[in-house]
Amino acid sequence: MLLAEDDRAIRNALERALALEGYRVTAVADGVEALAHAHRNPPDVLVLDVMMPGIDGLQVCRVLRAEGDRTPVLMLTALVETADRIAGLDAGADDYVVKPFDVEEVFARLRALLRRTGADAVAPVPDVPRPTPERHVEAAGLRMDPQARRAWRGERELELTRTEFELLELLVRNAGIVLDHSTIYDRIWGYDFGPGSKNLAVYVGYLRRKLDEPGAPQLIHTVRGVGYVLRED
Repeated sequence: MLLAEDDRAIRNALERALALEGYRVTAVADGVEALAHAHRNPPDVLVLDVMMPGIDGLQVCRVLRAEGDRTPVLMLTALVETADRIAGLDAGADDYVVKPFDVEEVFARLRALLRRTGADAVAPVPDVPRPTPERHVEAAGLRMDPQARRAWRGERELELTRTEFELLELLVRNAGIVLDHSTIYDRIWGYDFGPGSKNLAVYVGYLRRKLDEPGAPQLIHTVRGVGYVLRED
C-alpha cells in the first residue's frame, strides 16, 4: 500500500494504524514522491490526500489513470462539498473518506476495495472458487461485459471508474427491482455507512451524468426513503 499525506501527524498516525491492521505501508509526504514510488514499486492500493503541495492527490490519480494504471485509489479529503467529491471521482478515484475520519471507516473502505480487485496488501487469503461469469449482461438499453469491465448505452461506450462499473452492474442485474441503501452499500462497499452517509448518492448522481442522454429516458430512479431502481420508463 502507498499512503501519501502531507500532514505529518495524520501520516504517522495512519501509517501506524494501517501497519497494526496488517497492511504493508509505504508512506510519503507529497504527490511527487507518490508518483515516483508508484512507478518504481506499483502498490496494491493507494491512499491519497487531496490537498498536497505541488502535485496534489487529484493530479496523482489523473496521471496514473492516463497511464492506464487501474490500481484502486482511496482519497482522503477535507473538502465536503459534493462538487469536490465528484472532482475526485472524475479524476479516477474509486472511493473517498472525508476528514476528520474514523480509522475504522478507512479500514472498511480499504477492505471493500481490495475484495473487489483481488489485491493483496495484507496477508494472503485462500482463493474461493467462483463461477465463470456470463459474457454480457443487458437491461434497459444497457450492455455490460463484466470480464472486460466495459459498458455501453446503445452504441456509446461508457467511461466508468471501478466503483461506478460495479454499482451499474448491480443495478443492471437487478433491473426493475428496488434495491435499498443498505443492500447496495453491503454489495458494493462491504459496509453500511449509515443513513447519514452521502457516499451512495454521490456515486449515483455521477453515474447518471454518464448514462443520461438528451431526449432519452432516465434509467436510474430514486425511490425516496428506500433506494434506487434501474428501469426504462
